[in-house]
Amino acid sequence: MIRTTRKKYSLKAKEARLGWLFVLPALIGFSIFTFGAIIRSLYYSFTDWDLLTKPKFVGLKNYIDIFTNDKYFYKYMGNTFFFVITLVPIVLVLSLLLAVLINKKSKGLSSKIYRVILFLPSITSTIAVSMVWMWIFNPNMGLINNILGLFGLKGPNWLNDPSWAKPALVIMRVWQMSGYYMIMFLTGLQTIPGGLYEAAKIDGANKAQSFFRITIPMLANTTFAVVIMLVVEAFNMFESIFIMTSGGPLGSTSTMMYYIYEKSFIEYKMGYASALSWIFFIIIFIITLIQYKFRNEREGE
Repeated sequence: MIRTTRKKYSLKAKEARLGWLFVLPALIGFSIFTFGAIIRSLYYSFTDWDLLTKPKFVGLKNYIDIFTNDKYFYKYMGNTFFFVITLVPIVLVLSLLLAVLINKKSKGLSSKIYRVILFLPSITSTIAVSMVWMWIFNPNMGLINNILGLFGLKGPNWLNDPSWAKPALVIMRVWQMSGYYMIMFLTGLQTIPGGLYEAAKIDGANKAQSFFRITIPMLANTTFAVVIMLVVEAFNMFESIFIMTSGGPLGSTSTMMYYIYEKSFIEYKMGYASALSWIFFIIIFIITLIQYKFRNEREGE
């Protein structure tokens, strides 16, 4: 009996060692290129460094300057929150509705074709998508303004007007992101037992009641995951802004990610950019913690 137990423990230890051996390359890569870079960026946030000379330690100066002397910080943070507040609910609702419609016709070739068409934008390079939408938003020969012209309406100068540049980027990102999250909701919908809907129908529930009393509650975990991913993705908007507006016009579309890029690789203020990055990270981390806390409280009810 004792020998058998020892053999089991030795076998488990051997399997554990083999497991760590397989994971070791990834851990080494993470430690050197990710975790190491994170720690170095924290150090650089307390320095004045231009990439060319030796970093000069300045303490909390970068952080103090950001909150007291930087006139762009609050403006660009506001732009960032604008994209989060608009993109998250629109993509969430649209992707859910698309998933419900696709799920109703889950069989057949047409359903598969619709899934591919709706999913394609999310796997297409954001750079390529941005170039296409720059043509669509062109004020003179763009698709949208030409369609508006058919009805006698004059379209705006989408990407060069401070009032329309942010909505234009939101439209583009909604089009690109919705297909991916539709697939996530579709997977969740297909795990809901059909018997629940049949029982609700027998009890006299209509489609709207079944949707709000069965579908929405059963998709709670999927919805939470989608919201977390959407918030992070909206906070990290960069490529589309870089290609389509370069933060303009008049800084109306510049976000924290683009501002960090400007400070790092245009102005070469790496220490200042590192401080901005850590402030941005803490904000995202706090928002994520609030989401988890809210979810746990809801589950505890």
